[in-house]
Amino acid sequence: MGPVGKEVTGHMVSGKQRRSEVLAVGRVSPGKGIPEAGPGWGHGSMLPSRARLGSGGAVRDRPGEGCRSPPPRRQGLGGWGRTLTRCPAGLQAEQDGVPVFKFPRWRAKGRALPDVVAQYQALGAELNVLPFCSQFIPMEVISAPRHGSIIYHPSLLPRHRGASAINWTLIHGDKKGGFTIFWADDGLDTGDLLLQKECEVLPDDTVSSLYNRFLFPEGVKGMVQAVKLIAEGKAPRLPQPEEGATYEGIQRKETARIDWDQPAEAIHNWIRGNDKVPGAWTEACGQKLTFFNSTLSTAGLEPEGEDLPIPGAHRPGVITKAGLILFGNDGRMLLVKNIQLEDGKMIPAAHFFEKVESSALELTEEELGTAEAVRGAWKRILPSVPEVDESTDFFKSGAASVDVVRLVEEVKELCDGLELENEDVYMATTFGDFIQLLVRRLRGGDKETECAIDYVEKAVNKLTLRMPHQLFIGGTFVDAEGGKTYETINPTDGSALCQVSLAQVSDVDKAVAAAKDAFENGLWGKISARDRGRLLYRLAELMEQHQEELATIEALDAGAVYTLALKTHVGMSIQTFRYFAGWCDKIQGSTIPINQARPNRNLTMTRREPIGVCGIIIPWNYPLMMLSWKTAACLAAGNTVVIKPAQVTPLTALKFAELTLKAGIPKGVVNVLPGSGSLVGQRLSDHPDVRKIGFTGSTEVGKHIMKSCALSNVKKVSLELGGKSPLLIFADCDLGKAVQMGMSSVFFNKGENCIAAGRLFVEDSIHDQFVRRVVEEVGKMKIGNPLDRDTNHGPQNHLAHLQKLLEYCQRGVEEGATLVCGGKQVPRPGFFFEPTVFTDVQDHMFIAREESFGPIMIISRFADGDVDAVLTRANATEFGLASGVFTRDINKALYVSDKLEAGTVFVNTYNKTDVAAPFGGFKQSGFGKDLGEAALNEYLRVKTVTFEY
Repeated sequence: MGPVGKEVTGHMVSGKQRRSEVLAVGRVSPGKGIPEAGPGWGHGSMLPSRARLGSGGAVRDRPGEGCRSPPPRRQGLGGWGRTLTRCPAGLQAEQDGVPVFKFPRWRAKGRALPDVVAQYQALGAELNVLPFCSQFIPMEVISAPRHGSIIYHPSLLPRHRGASAINWTLIHGDKKGGFTIFWADDGLDTGDLLLQKECEVLPDDTVSSLYNRFLFPEGVKGMVQAVKLIAEGKAPRLPQPEEGATYEGIQRKETARIDWDQPAEAIHNWIRGNDKVPGAWTEACGQKLTFFNSTLSTAGLEPEGEDLPIPGAHRPGVITKAGLILFGNDGRMLLVKNIQLEDGKMIPAAHFFEKVESSALELTEEELGTAEAVRGAWKRILPSVPEVDESTDFFKSGAASVDVVRLVEEVKELCDGLELENEDVYMATTFGDFIQLLVRRLRGGDKETECAIDYVEKAVNKLTLRMPHQLFIGGTFVDAEGGKTYETINPTDGSALCQVSLAQVSDVDKAVAAAKDAFENGLWGKISARDRGRLLYRLAELMEQHQEELATIEALDAGAVYTLALKTHVGMSIQTFRYFAGWCDKIQGSTIPINQARPNRNLTMTRREPIGVCGIIIPWNYPLMMLSWKTAACLAAGNTVVIKPAQVTPLTALKFAELTLKAGIPKGVVNVLPGSGSLVGQRLSDHPDVRKIGFTGSTEVGKHIMKSCALSNVKKVSLELGGKSPLLIFADCDLGKAVQMGMSSVFFNKGENCIAAGRLFVEDSIHDQFVRRVVEEVGKMKIGNPLDRDTNHGPQNHLAHLQKLLEYCQRGVEEGATLVCGGKQVPRPGFFFEPTVFTDVQDHMFIAREESFGPIMIISRFADGDVDAVLTRANATEFGLASGVFTRDINKALYVSDKLEAGTVFVNTYNKTDVAAPFGGFKQSGFGKDLGEAALNEYLRVKTVTFEY
């Protein structure tokens, strides 16, 4: 194998103006000294220059089009190559003191240049390593080393030999892609195979995404592996089969015109296979238009907008808010998000018919300094451009895909970590436009074009509310199927707030499809858990910035008292998202010792994985908070979600949807469908692509959902259902605190509270005193407009619920309970109900057994000292959501809390929930938990993986 440990003796570079070919040569070192994959490999550099191996390369420095191999062998060098100053391998070699040989060409008139070959042979290389190409390297060099030459090719040979291999992988719609490392011969990618690695090609992959996700990082590892195999004498030489072999030529602009007489999927493949270079194009509106960023994910999109006639197309394209919708000859749609005009300017497709803004930002002194620093970066990247001015075009000046990456990184260093996307460079190709884009980002401008939203605006509470009122599907606000709507009512005065889109079954299918696509193919599943947490933190920040608006909407739509809504409805929602954002990167599996398979050994580990598409069905009492309790855990676990808010309280859920867009949550991850439970809730429960339902509501509906989940696809389900929570008040309690917390346990949020104390058991010796003090406090309660700051009791949520409360009280009176106060509707507009107190309530009575879900206190006596008897009465219910006990005796408190059959027990307090504490019921109050670490388990599945070695 040659001398061990001898360092690389030189880099040989040939090149003129356009591209690079680098040949680094040295000696193979068996068993050690194989380099780690360097970050520059495949971006125009070689394996690290201090590599203890014979390595070489003809590295293309356009990673986004690593497939762009030159024409077949034996053609002249022509204009290929970049100057040494543009070659990272050469630069690194010079820094490391490794000799660099720079020649204009390897051969002339088809013959190798003797002096070049002689200098190469003097290096004594035992192996040439050639990423991407060997066509321009003379056979005298290819065949010279003892071990010959190996080449990296970005396809699974023999498929897609020749140029543009990655492009053709996509154009042909291959489901599998990958790379090959093979032994060079005198043919075009026909040499014996050394190793291959394959990957799945995702539906919306482009050349860049496929290259950056797999072909580049795994290619580096593969080349290192190949050299190791050669060093160890284990490298195979497998003849390439001719069966299945294909050769496609290099993709050029003139050959990239779109053929419209084919299905939508084929058109999509053509566009993405030519993205970014050379760009698939067509003629329309009197100019050549080039299309980028294509997707078949069109769930929820309607072809409504301005027609774009395209000669030869099956039907005109449609410019919509989401982009340009195109059609194949099969009638299916695809969506194009960016269009490059004939003058080279890239624009969002949605803006095609809009007039271009002519006003430019006026830069501050500091921003002018930043612009000059960035100008310096452009000069370094474009050394052949004498002067960079406002009109200098990045790509027309010779920049390639690798230079986009370099510019993004330089901006990051110059601008305190500002992170641009590669797409930003393509959208602002001239220096002037780029500086305008950069300054807007530095000033905090939104990264993406703001979603078009048809707001309902209301001036109220010293604010101008802007409330979305349409369905939210796939990141877009859209009308329901057939344009169906309904009125949402303000419970304070009974007036209509606005018309809200009423989702239909077909809308559910669209939303689930969008969520499924986002989960399986979208960015959400590809970003790191830490990045997912960062997005949820950003969402929480936006909710906090909009907390007054959200609280006001809760007051208008749900009748929530504004001050309470700020603290609880909205405040706890913000806390919930912050809490679960912190969990994102702490969802871990475990390793488990198991019996060994002697003489081999075993390793067993578990993975906690997201489930997939989840349906979340929200009640009307805490519209935003209940949404947050479930959705935050669901998203933290990595799922996507379709949310069905209560039909009577949809507006904060839709405002929340808007904030997810502003936070940068990828489209399709969150979908919101106002509508009826019988249609939307039922379809979610039945849908075969929904893998989990989280429901808060009545026990009756919960049972029905559970049955539907079982019959459809045995989907996972968690239920937070009805309650009749007992509160036990012993004579040895702090009576003042017991009165205060007893009032809160019943009248908090107008009694529309899942864990409200449905029945108070008061020890006989303090019963009368307790009742008297409660009635005094009830008399002090201010009933009024929930937006008034001194109001502490607002309207009930909706008319049907108010009528139910009136019937509930009437039945209590009829059965013999004593109505101490209240029990009537307040004589004023709206759905106001008086805070009510019943005493002398016996165990058999309807109001002792059934939940009112309103401001009705049910008080029963129990004999002094009879702890076990009152516990028996408290537990004599099919519900078990919450409970409470007031006593100064710690032994009694512990005993009672142990015996109470409820998911939550409060001791000397009530309603004290926290985002870190699990919440959920026993018995017919449901199962599963919201909040705390336990909530994550509701949205995760555990996979066991066992290895033998």
